[in-house]
Amino acid sequence: MKYQIVPVTPFQQNCSIIWCEKTKSAAVVDPGGDIARIEQQLAHHGLTITKILLTHGHIDHVGGAKALSEATGVDIIGPHKDDEFWLTSLAEQSKHFGFLPAQPFVPNRYLAAGDTISVGEQTLQVLHCPGHTPGHIVFFNQQAKLAWVGDVLFKGSIGRTDFPQSNHQQLVESITQNLWPLGRDVTFIPGHGPISNFGAEREQNPFVADQLLA
Repeated sequence: MKYQIVPVTPFQQNCSIIWCEKTKSAAVVDPGGDIARIEQQLAHHGLTITKILLTHGHIDHVGGAKALSEATGVDIIGPHKDDEFWLTSLAEQSKHFGFLPAQPFVPNRYLAAGDTISVGEQTLQVLHCPGHTPGHIVFFNQQAKLAWVGDVLFKGSIGRTDFPQSNHQQLVESITQNLWPLGRDVTFIPGHGPISNFGAEREQNPFVADQLLA
């Protein structure tokens, strides 16, 4: 599986284009905005977008999903249904964070733990990882040892838990019980900032390092 990070929105959110190298079938993860930039990169790589995948309902991750879906005719998939209240409040979120107006939408499909998503001949496993938001999910490709973790985990940090229905302890449990078992050699693409791997975070992350939680 191949991927390219496309920073979008004033928050420089890591939207990702991911694709099957054999079929050139692609998915776009968390298109928060700047749709023209995303479409330009799809064309540059000769890719055919087949679906839009969402990790959670915050506007910097979903603000461009409806426009991209309407422009390409592909389905919006995810997040978990517990983030429905975030998707219905997009107009309020856009005002609060100073984003361009965004209208509420309903995904074509919500996701749950244990679901799988196909991108060409590649498969993504779905993990429900609440804490930052109640319906946050993570996408994992076993073959490439790659995970798209949204705002659950960052290089040297973890997601904020000062939002409605956030929960710090639940977030820590999502990381240590759902992500760490995937393997120390898994590289993860966070919603913001540089990539890292689970092994490095288990050693150095000041919020979830193994020695802090022993």
